[in-house]
Amino acid sequence: MIQKNSLSPLYYQLEEEIKEAIQKLELAPGEMIPSEKEYTEKYEISRMTVRQAISNLVNDGYLYRQRGKGTFVAQQKLEQPLQGLTNFSEDMISRGFEPSTRVISFNEVKADDDLAAKLEVEAGNPIFELIRVRLADQLPMAYERLYIPKDLAQDLTEEIALASIQDYVQKTFGFKIQHGRQVIEASIAQKYEAEILEVIEGSPVLLIERRSTLNSNIPLGVVRSVYRADRYKFRINLERLS
Repeated sequence: MIQKNSLSPLYYQLEEEIKEAIQKLELAPGEMIPSEKEYTEKYEISRMTVRQAISNLVNDGYLYRQRGKGTFVAQQKLEQPLQGLTNFSEDMISRGFEPSTRVISFNEVKADDDLAAKLEVEAGNPIFELIRVRLADQLPMAYERLYIPKDLAQDLTEEIALASIQDYVQKTFGFKIQHGRQVIEASIAQKYEAEILEVIEGSPVLLIERRSTLNSNIPLGVVRSVYRADRYKFRINLERLS
């Protein structure tokens, strides 16, 4: 409830009220929010205050406007911290979503110069290429291409790939993932990626390449992912260096 004697600005209090309604699904994704007039009368605040609160929520991605129609609740993005090594399934389960995987192809290919350097194998050596879609509650979230040395996973199958390859390597060989290096770029969805991710061609996406290393200092693999930017965001905590 908005408190006019509070030190917090009225527009900020209204923002928090609307955010809470979204989080509690009192305002569901795609639903039109009350008009500025309704908020003005309900909370007895100025229309300028309401307009500022709504504009801030639009800028922050909680709401979106449709010209001539009104302001609607946006589909909220999933937030993943950049610190720590977790996998997609762990991230989704922790948020209350049901993760799943759809394998597009699973083949043995030859390592090109770039992958050979990152996997620390000879160029031309056999590696597995796994192309798959990662889903949360059946909604496509990411299109992935995973590369792993064949010598490290001789018995890898498509069935295993549907589960967790990390778990497979850890249980089979007793190794644990120790390090990871991740590079993130902004891009737009190409036609094939857009079809798989169920977005419009040219929509914003996040390109992410992760290289994971086992505690034996052996590279486990390289994953090149295309994430829907409308459904995913990343967070990192920074500390000032002395």
